[in-house]
Amino acid sequence: MRHRLRDPITGLLFVLPMLVLFLIFKIFPTLGAAGMSLTNWNIGGEWSFVGADNYTRLVNDANFWSSLRVTLVYSAIYVPLVVLVALGTALLLNSIVFLRGLFRGILFLPYVTSFVFAGLIWRWIYEFDGLVNGLLAKLDVAPVAFMERSELVLPALALVSCWKGFGYSMLILLAGLKAIPGSYLEAARVDGASAWQRFRSITLPLLKPALFFVLVIETIASFQVFDTIYVMTGGGPAKASYTLIYGIFERGFRFWEFGYAATWGMVLFAVVLAVSLIQRRFAGKENT
Repeated sequence: MRHRLRDPITGLLFVLPMLVLFLIFKIFPTLGAAGMSLTNWNIGGEWSFVGADNYTRLVNDANFWSSLRVTLVYSAIYVPLVVLVALGTALLLNSIVFLRGLFRGILFLPYVTSFVFAGLIWRWIYEFDGLVNGLLAKLDVAPVAFMERSELVLPALALVSCWKGFGYSMLILLAGLKAIPGSYLEAARVDGASAWQRFRSITLPLLKPALFFVLVIETIASFQVFDTIYVMTGGGPAKASYTLIYGIFERGFRFWEFGYAATWGMVLFAVVLAVSLIQRRFAGKENT
């Protein structure tokens, strides 16, 4: 019995530091937010129990439903874009023989760049006298107000976030590609399979676990977008980029309604959990 218990206890001791950090910085704050959502906690630390009043208020809050719609639209634009870019760059890096490390570092560089710095640079790129409109002028195309048009602001922000964040997913997919046995691809090549047939029948099926992981983390990231919006649009124009996280920020740190902000946070938690479970259901349990 002592021998059988030795390995599990040893493993638990190794993961204990991370488990403690996870409890302190993830589980306990989540439970605290759940409790706070049932109060009218204010900036002075004073609070009183209000039960489900905050949730009733949220259901009737037009700003919440608008921010939820904006978040879903943004996620629908960002997630496919970043997954395709990450997959494409991973495939390119996997086919490069020389200077692979250099190209990998260059492509990963935006990921370690400050969100504030990236937002300021891209805001200038989108300006009337910026890089994009300068290129359009050479094609005799009128300047486009990317940050002032409601129908363009979310695609523009999604492009910025994709440029900033695809590097991490690229490395995950590149590791997945490296794990695919080369003998499978070589055998298919000898049998006369084209590059597309090898990708569709061998690479993509074996890459599904990594793709599923990337899909989940990028979906969560899309629901948590804040820095880019704060720097570039401030939720505008006309709240066209007013996401759930930005609404939580305003409720908590502009209106000092911490209890109501926690209510928004708990609903966001439920939405992200539901979307992740749906993705797991359609991707298949074998990929988790």
